[in-house]
Amino acid sequence: MKEKDELKKEIRALLKERSAIMLAHNYQRDEIQEIADITGDSLALSQEAADSIAKVIVFCGVRFMAESAAILSPDKTVILPRMDAGCPMADMITPEDLIKEKAKRPGVPVVAYVNTTADVKALSDICCTSANAVRVVNSVKSDRVYMIPDKNLSHYVSLTAKKKMEWWHGYCPTHERLTAAEVSKVKAANPGAVFVCHPECHPDVVRLADHVCSTSGMYKFANETLAKTVIVGTEMGILYRLRKENPEKKFIIASKVLICPNMKLTTLEDVLESLKEMKNVVAVPEAIRLKAKAALDKMLAVPRD
Repeated sequence: MKEKDELKKEIRALLKERSAIMLAHNYQRDEIQEIADITGDSLALSQEAADSIAKVIVFCGVRFMAESAAILSPDKTVILPRMDAGCPMADMITPEDLIKEKAKRPGVPVVAYVNTTADVKALSDICCTSANAVRVVNSVKSDRVYMIPDKNLSHYVSLTAKKKMEWWHGYCPTHERLTAAEVSKVKAANPGAVFVCHPECHPDVVRLADHVCSTSGMYKFANETLAKTVIVGTEMGILYRLRKENPEKKFIIASKVLICPNMKLTTLEDVLESLKEMKNVVAVPEAIRLKAKAALDKMLAVPRD
């Protein structure tokens, strides 16, 4: 078994040799984030990789994220170090499911969270992220919107969006496991602390939050808050960068259940092996890619507030 430092050096050398860029989602293992070229939210990573001169994208995340990179960078080779790293929420809605739901609501635009497969994006009208979901829903030229796949994000959006909304019943198992009782207990044990959570959390948890935002929003919030202690309601991988960027502040995970098994599958050994052998390539059929990209492009064209 090679030492971690040796593995990291080999990976960085191979990345240079292959003209590759290594992306790590905010929920990845600490050692993966440590040596990545870029860390961040899934779509933002794909956009930065598309703008880079790299020929190869090594995406340390889950499958739908690698698909998004392939959608935006058809001229680059996209590698997912662990092909079994899936997203349960993305898998909760299939193209067949969406076709049936669209038939029930003729003409109603479908807003697809980026946490969906390429096949599902291709059947949708426009995509959104957790950060821009309200803005995207309000931009749709219809009084009604059908949102997929996350019921919790959809409910959160419905609280302020100016549309009549319906949604699919999917959810993120990791965020769904966090309960209001656990949050209340941690808050009581840390008077003066602020609680920030992801909108994929259950509505009962969201109601207890001082701030609700995406993972990238959490970094911004942590940098700006005057509070010295922050209770975090999202996957614990985010603690690595929060603590690195704010050494003077204390970050407490709201519950030990906030760990995504799929996000933790990727190891340094997996990254090295996939790069050495140039295996685990993720590609999206061109017909699907173009339709999915159209939904993403519509999102990117929505004016910012």
